[in-house]
Amino acid sequence: MAMNRRDAIKSFALMMGGAMVGANAILTGCAPEDQIVGLEFSEKDIAFLDEIGEAIIPTTDTPGAKATGIGAFMVMMVKDTYNSEQQQTFVDGLNFLKKDFKETKGTDFMEASVEERTAYLNELKAKAGESEDKKATAIIGMVQDLTVLGYFTSEIGATQQLRYYEAPGRYEPCIDYKPGDRAYAI
Repeated sequence: MAMNRRDAIKSFALMMGGAMVGANAILTGCAPEDQIVGLEFSEKDIAFLDEIGEAIIPTTDTPGAKATGIGAFMVMMVKDTYNSEQQQTFVDGLNFLKKDFKETKGTDFMEASVEERTAYLNELKAKAGESEDKKATAIIGMVQDLTVLGYFTSEIGATQQLRYYEAPGRYEPCIDYKPGDRAYAI
């Protein structure tokens, strides 16, 4: 059975743990009609998003999310696929993250180590599941979804983190898989 692009994206969203924000725009190919006019992100905002992405997928023996330019990817997705309510939630969420990190950790997010940032995001994610703080829940879900989507669809994620075979290529009906092998890129 052949899978078309729309089915592949739906499957990818389900693999990521649920519905992806902005999926309607991606699946239909149309931008939402109700978007914030003139929404812009500064270089500082993009750098902040790069650091959030790096805390979610850090550099190990393979490059992390920051190496893929994840901040610029997130900005593009928010501007092109989110409706005005989702865009406002994203902007409010970023402001919440900056403020809450400073209040709880006593330092600026950009000055903290990757380990401190990762620990904070994990704590916030755990709290978000328990509390009714919609800002924390929404922004954690959004940045996590965007980071995973952006990283694994980037050249770095697809070729260095996953196994990548350029298509069209030769047909291999049976490929040995050994525990610990990398997954295949779609």
